[in-house]
Amino acid sequence: MRKRILVLVIGLLAALTVAVPGVNAADAPFRILVFSKTAGFRHDAIPAGITALRELGAANDFTVDATEDAGAFTTANLSGYQAIVFLLTTGDVLNAAQQTAFESYITAGGGYAGVHAAADTEYDWPFYGGLVGAYFASHPAIQQATIRVEDRAHPSTAHLPAAWQRTDELYNYRTNPRGTVHVLATLDESTYTGGSMGGDHPIAWCQAYRGGRSWYTGLGHTIESYSEPAFRAHLLGGVRYAAGAVAADCSAPPPPSSPTVEAEGFSAQSGTQIVTKASAHGGRAVGYIDNGDWLGFAPVESAQARGFTARVASAGAGGTIQVRAGSPTGALLGSAQVPVTGGWETWQNVSTTLTGTGSGPLHLVFTGGAGSLFDLDDFTVTRDSTPPPASGLLSANRPVTASSTEDAGFPASAVVDGNAGTRWSSAFSDPQWISIDLGSTRSVNRVVLQWEAAYGRAYRIETSTNGTTWTSAHSTTTGDGATDDITLAPVSARYVRMYGTQRATPYGYSLWEMEVHGT
Repeated sequence: MRKRILVLVIGLLAALTVAVPGVNAADAPFRILVFSKTAGFRHDAIPAGITALRELGAANDFTVDATEDAGAFTTANLSGYQAIVFLLTTGDVLNAAQQTAFESYITAGGGYAGVHAAADTEYDWPFYGGLVGAYFASHPAIQQATIRVEDRAHPSTAHLPAAWQRTDELYNYRTNPRGTVHVLATLDESTYTGGSMGGDHPIAWCQAYRGGRSWYTGLGHTIESYSEPAFRAHLLGGVRYAAGAVAADCSAPPPPSSPTVEAEGFSAQSGTQIVTKASAHGGRAVGYIDNGDWLGFAPVESAQARGFTARVASAGAGGTIQVRAGSPTGALLGSAQVPVTGGWETWQNVSTTLTGTGSGPLHLVFTGGAGSLFDLDDFTVTRDSTPPPASGLLSANRPVTASSTEDAGFPASAVVDGNAGTRWSSAFSDPQWISIDLGSTRSVNRVVLQWEAAYGRAYRIETSTNGTTWTSAHSTTTGDGATDDITLAPVSARYVRMYGTQRATPYGYSLWEMEVHGT
């Protein structure tokens, strides 16, 4: 009996050794600042979080300073840290000068780690909104859910199972960050109640941001989280990445070309519901589709799309699937007619050729008669195998004019200098424009806008041969920031401008770079 007990104890000690994060011998010593100031809801887990980070630091050779004094955010002070952790912060916690110091710290190569309510912080600071990745919208009651781990290589998720079950307060976000960040893990909304983001609900992600590093987890509301070995290892991996102690691939993946896309994997929607169906691929589909409902798919790019096939079932009215570029009201690429298939479990494929042109996330808009139209299981998009026209950068260091600048520190010339750390920012009003003179009439086929966090919700790309008479080559009313890579039908132009008619934030229009490509 004594031998059996000894074996059991040894086994338990071995399991604990694996579960609890230990020293990462390859890491050089580093220092982090844990910032936990609150100007809104205050989490009772803050002391437990600070204690956990101090313990992780002691075990992994990094130093932890903790403060709620925003005065610590000076250029000189922040330069002594490899990462800044926003631990359960809420509300407006930094003044303008402190924000400027933090922006300088990040753009100089610093690191940021945000925990849970870090997404409930600084809603009116566009730079921070881009850094954290997405802002908090709502949450249901604390409950258990299944987390699907997408990246099994990142140091913050490599130790986790593919399906990680845990109890926490589960955030819904105002926007889906996929497409601009590297998603590490998502919530499976079918395993709990109160999720509002549909089939694609990121809960942890990372990104390279304006010269620095950013990592965020939506977990960590409860005191118990900070004594849970798996969550502590998750937190440790995020801090190590943010501090630059370990390298990781945090690039946003390219959009898929033509794989099958599950309909319930939408990033945005209106009016529909996810339904469980044994006959659907993966056991789920999108149902309760009525006239005017729609789905958006942020990772699926509409540019170069030439064909569309969907798997549908209908015992209702049937109808039409409109394939649109960029938004539910964007350019119509084509339409597929959906017949009554004979039953809600009777599936068939419908297809159409896509002949329109556009760019941005693919959207499906559903039209038809009254009542439920049809269910959608999945779809594929085929793309033009012909490469886009040969193109070179035409705008580098060309003359630029603008309707306004916020101040002398954000000149129009910054958009063509090739420096990702300089930017143009306009006055805080509509409309505003910025124009590039290519020097001579060229064939323009592509414009790339690299937005700062203050971006245009509605804008046009306009071209001109004389700088006086302008023609719209592209327009949108649903801009979502980050990078807009716009493919144009070749157009002859000497002047190319972005003409903004609606800002997405209270600030002006702000661009890191504006690239014009062509021949």
